[in-house]
Amino acid sequence: MSGFLVFLLVLSVLVFVHELGHFSVARYFGVTVHQFSIGFGPKLVSKYWKGTNWSISLIPLGGYVQMKGQEDLDPAKTSMDKDSYSVLTPTKRIFILLAGPFANFILAFFLYIFVGMMEHNELGNQIGKVIKDSPAYSGGLRDGDKVISINDNQVVVWSDLQKIIKADQEDERLYMTVDRNSTQLTFVVIPKMLETKNIFGEVEYRKMIGISPGNITSISYDFFGSLAYGWDKTVESSMLIFQGLQKLLQGIVPSSEVGGVISIGKVISDASDTGIVSLFLIAALISVNLGVLNLLPIPALDGGHIMFNIYELLTKRKPSEKVLINLTIGGWVILIGLMVLGLYNDINRFF
Repeated sequence: MSGFLVFLLVLSVLVFVHELGHFSVARYFGVTVHQFSIGFGPKLVSKYWKGTNWSISLIPLGGYVQMKGQEDLDPAKTSMDKDSYSVLTPTKRIFILLAGPFANFILAFFLYIFVGMMEHNELGNQIGKVIKDSPAYSGGLRDGDKVISINDNQVVVWSDLQKIIKADQEDERLYMTVDRNSTQLTFVVIPKMLETKNIFGEVEYRKMIGISPGNITSISYDFFGSLAYGWDKTVESSMLIFQGLQKLLQGIVPSSEVGGVISIGKVISDASDTGIVSLFLIAALISVNLGVLNLLPIPALDGGHIMFNIYELLTKRKPSEKVLINLTIGGWVILIGLMVLGLYNDINRFF
């Protein structure tokens, strides 16, 4: 299957799951859904089934569900029929709006679970480099040592080691058992707050012992281990994307790093060439990205609609029609601007 077809398939699945979240909760609350579309523009395929028109449209860059009494292009349009979105309480509307992003997080969680159950590569438990005069070096650790356990907690991959050190109390001793030339040795290491740089290039202080990984290992987990792996990876990727957006707004991450549909297509295509594990990892990351971005408080996104409903919930009145229309137009301007920026960066990056 060509990379372009894989890109369309992955993107369509992610959009379908997102919109299915909205659709399912809307139908649970009795709201009529007129349209469920994958893509925008002219319809390529359309089927009317159980009160909803299910469609695949020409432009495959998103999708939407059109509920009775809710119209993104005309936010002031409402319906007071009993099967309308408009007559629901703000709380129920918020549940419907949250269901789309939540579905993306759930999908990512399951994709990570599948990855955890399959053979995949992770940083192993062997030390590649011990920084001289660091806590690890002073404690006796050396290059090439394979960490077996810390404080009787088994270490299989590098992330196990990182979690233990991070959870360790300040100035608490770490009893680290290592394999050195087929001999097991135990050393006492006391972590220190050391200066380092995070993935955004910012200087920060973090509790460390002064070692870096030295190998990559192939690993798979049992069912319960995969559940833990899926949860950890979903939380980790969600936090990473939230932080990335924050750094972008602060100007720490330059706007030239914003990618568009071409970047997404290339990443998915490259991952599909590498194998199913890489494809699942990328699909999970993009699914989390889709969930996070839709929670942003930008009118025209789910987060913007949630913001309006929270306002109504707190004030007991809806925003005025003029405010709704102006903010929605502003939201579309922001979204289109981001899409243009991403496309511009992609063209500079790949052409």
